[in-house]
Amino acid sequence: MDIVITLLVFFGIILIHELGHFLVARACGMDIPEFSIGMGPRIFKLQGKKTLYSFKLLPIGGSVSLGEDMESESPTAFVNKPVWQRMLVIVAGAIMNLILGFIVCIFSVCTTEKIATTQVSGFYEGSVSSQQLMLGDEIVEIGGMPIWTTMDISYCFQNKAANTDTASNIIYFDMKVKRNGETLALSVPFALNTSEDRTAGMIVDFTVQPQDKTFGNVISAAFRTALTESRLIWISLIDLLTGTYGINDMSGPIGVVTTMSTAYSTMGFETFLTLVALITLNLGIFNLLPIPALDGARFIFLVIEAIRGKRIPPEKEGMVHFIGFALLMILMLIVTFNDIIKLFTGGFSL
Repeated sequence: MDIVITLLVFFGIILIHELGHFLVARACGMDIPEFSIGMGPRIFKLQGKKTLYSFKLLPIGGSVSLGEDMESESPTAFVNKPVWQRMLVIVAGAIMNLILGFIVCIFSVCTTEKIATTQVSGFYEGSVSSQQLMLGDEIVEIGGMPIWTTMDISYCFQNKAANTDTASNIIYFDMKVKRNGETLALSVPFALNTSEDRTAGMIVDFTVQPQDKTFGNVISAAFRTALTESRLIWISLIDLLTGTYGINDMSGPIGVVTTMSTAYSTMGFETFLTLVALITLNLGIFNLLPIPALDGARFIFLVIEAIRGKRIPPEKEGMVHFIGFALLMILMLIVTFNDIIKLFTGGFSL
């Protein structure tokens, strides 16, 4: 049952993206020869008045056929519509994913009893950080990274560089806090956990202030969560490009569905919603990248057309996107192969 729910959610994320393109194209009066969900062989189709609706075997993508790379004499063809309308259609899918991600964040926040803030509310017995932090401090920056949510705090403690005093088993993080209306720069100490039965790491020895839910702070918390997750996606993309992560660290549809199913069955509905938001925001952001065959590259071509006052020859643009699509498919095959290996070797983890 968990895998069925996960597949339906994954299908819904893709459907929302394609609906964005479809609805804006329809609003602009464009021809839409085909609206399809999935890739590969067609297993179901329904012919509408002007559009063929298709459902294909593999739920790993979708498309709204608009004839972007073809010449046409029809005034309602995509290529003959004003460039600003074509721009709206191209970015509509990604924008729908970003909106959906924010909505899912709202539901995620609503599932919590309280809203966690970034304000220090207490210290555990034997706390080391209390040498610098005080009750009521609002954490605004760690290691140069602005803090919006407790997820940011966790990320910084796990990934940001810090000074370690191995002699005393203390690690120091550069932090900025707001205290009595002032912003203070602090070097905050934390104890290192070096016990034999646990992995060595820092001990977070303070708690943050919980907040009762109201309409206003639920929306605010959801917005900050969406910003946090979007920033983490960008950080991950940069880490991938700089070699911090390799291709073996990437996941395709099999990995995504497996991880979502695991989160749903073992870690609770709140974690599942957080992961759904992360995936749909990731789809929106990734599609806006200027990579051939993705919406971002098509948008760049339209910007160039708007500046030049004439369109780049369709056959040339189409060839660029074809090459990009072929490379993405090769990457998809490699990542899917890795997903299958991880599936049978237990390599997936949250």
